[in-house]
Amino acid sequence: MSPNAIQVAVIGCGRIAGHHCRSIAATGGVRLTAVCDLAADKAKAYGDEFGVPFYTDYRAMLRDHPDIQVVAVITPSGMHAEHATEVMERWGKHVIVEKPTFMTPSQLNAAYDLADRVGVRIFPVFQNRYNLAVQRVKQAIDSGELGAIRIMSVRTRWCRPQRYYDLAPWRGTFAQDGGCLTNQGIHHVDLLRYLGGEVDKVNATMRTLGADIEVEDSVVATLTYPGGAIGNLEVTTAARPDDFEASLSIVGEKGLAQIGGIAVNELQVFTPDPAACTQATEDFSRCVYGFGHEAMYRDIAADFQAGRPYPVTREDCLRTIKLLNAFYRSDEAGDWVAVDADGESTRLGRPDEALADLYRTPA
Repeated sequence: MSPNAIQVAVIGCGRIAGHHCRSIAATGGVRLTAVCDLAADKAKAYGDEFGVPFYTDYRAMLRDHPDIQVVAVITPSGMHAEHATEVMERWGKHVIVEKPTFMTPSQLNAAYDLADRVGVRIFPVFQNRYNLAVQRVKQAIDSGELGAIRIMSVRTRWCRPQRYYDLAPWRGTFAQDGGCLTNQGIHHVDLLRYLGGEVDKVNATMRTLGADIEVEDSVVATLTYPGGAIGNLEVTTAARPDDFEASLSIVGEKGLAQIGGIAVNELQVFTPDPAACTQATEDFSRCVYGFGHEAMYRDIAADFQAGRPYPVTREDCLRTIKLLNAFYRSDEAGDWVAVDADGESTRLGRPDEALADLYRTPA
């Protein structure tokens, strides 16, 4: 390992943290320094697996390892803003923030304003952008292979039964989790604009159909683009008995592209060049998480060491969070809403101090 490797620490040792730790281990130019979780057994499991110190107090971790440069915040979604803010403001560290980055545009703007003031950077995680199938379609759109986009369609049909939400108090809450669109569907919301361009207006209907939770587990929406294209979105975690698909299709004036698989990792239809379906489909064993996170850490290393800017900017991330909030605002209003209009969801990230206290390290 290069002595100049970027030292990274992880706060939050849930399932996705494993993808981060493995990706760091597999990527040159970055090094895992320590891990932390309020649950000692979870922190110890990753610490032992990767041969690094483990903590239940991230402040102690940062005091013990002042050479840490970047902290990956992989805590419940509703804690991202609080944890990232303290890591940047008190400790002066750069932060990687897992999906959905922040719950609301106001949280995002406050975090980026703080980062600018203290001279650190925020690296949002949108790993599905790195999927080979997604990149091939992005190339086709940018080069004109597909022609002008006419229809964008997202369909995610996954299974999250009651026992999934019962695993932890934060799950299924607006304060800490968000529903199927915020937790599971955020990457597909991001791809609507990453591939299709900025969305103009949305009209969404949300329901809770398959579990006893306060958030939605099903949403169907229609959307429009400024250039005249239209789209639709269906995301649910109420499918039974298993995960079935996470697909995105694009009808263009010159052809059709359809990305599918469990996690938009297979190029299933690509009429401009059918052979690309084999070339751009990832081996299933690599899946979306491992491949995308490795590529993300390569980009972070390149940002520090080669001066190549990280590809997700503040404005880019903000537009995805504004689009996410627009779907909720539409459901709350019962009508079409403009994505760029002022305001944000009244539900996502709403305060719940008692719940937040469960995920705070005591001062």
